[in-house]
Amino acid sequence: MRVGLEERVEDYTLEGRVSCGDLLAQMGRAGGFTAPKLADALGILKEAIGLEDCTTFLSFPAALMATGCRGIFREMVRRGFVDAIITTCGTVDHDLVRVRHPYYHGDFNMDDAALHKEGIYRLGNVLVPSESYGKGLERELAPFFQALWDEDRKGLSTVELLHLAGKRLGDDSSLLYWCSKKDVPLVVPAITDGAFGYQLWSFWQEHQEFIVNVLADESLLADLVFSSQKTAALVVGGGVSKHHVLWWNQFKDGLDYAVYITTAVEYDGSLSGARIREAVSWGKVKESAKRVTVEGDASLLLPLLYAALVELFS
Repeated sequence: MRVGLEERVEDYTLEGRVSCGDLLAQMGRAGGFTAPKLADALGILKEAIGLEDCTTFLSFPAALMATGCRGIFREMVRRGFVDAIITTCGTVDHDLVRVRHPYYHGDFNMDDAALHKEGIYRLGNVLVPSESYGKGLERELAPFFQALWDEDRKGLSTVELLHLAGKRLGDDSSLLYWCSKKDVPLVVPAITDGAFGYQLWSFWQEHQEFIVNVLADESLLADLVFSSQKTAALVVGGGVSKHHVLWWNQFKDGLDYAVYITTAVEYDGSLSGARIREAVSWGKVKESAKRVTVEGDASLLLPLLYAALVELFS
């Protein structure tokens, strides 16, 4: 048989009830263009999560927390699928706001000037009432920061700060709550880049000894990486979240397992667009790593991938 003709393309057989696990398995055999990559991603994550000596990172940007994917991230923590999260400040914002206030369905083509007049923020096709996002967070966070000040807690890392926020929140719909309960570090390298960070700054104006120790977060990541026999990462989207996972893993010769979900293009040289194979050249992913880049909208792919993982580990 000629090279490249080892595996035949098979048709989908979807009669009757088909589980997500079965569907992804068929994707691997049926082919297509991105579908087999999602099947590969499931296999990689299954192996990594099943290893006791493997530390699994999850990274994602905040926008997905404004959607139902918030529930997927929360449940991945609750079920023990991930050991550490690296994300952006908006993740904290959306998680805290949605505990108290709903978000709403909108449309990408809505009149943004009209929305502004009504006090409604548009995040893609999700609508966020400005009152709940701004004043709502202030009402939530001002007494929290004051309580920490009164207890003389003035040099916390962001991980410690968010751990206490989740514990205080006490709401099982919250990602912060489950990270606190399961002792999963939630690392936000750019903590000032969002509403939570703005509220920190506002409190700091009159309490300038209230300092957040971001370097302590880096020490935590260093300890986590260097104490791990193997490391894996599910990287959703790009930016600082993606880079921070890759950056720290280069110091232990790279990730052993890597799954990347992205819609970004690579021809502009951006980090967000860079495929996992590029990270191999930097030593951030091992040459021998099991790895795949899956092109597609994470709000579509994540539910399929998570549902299949639940089936495997139930």
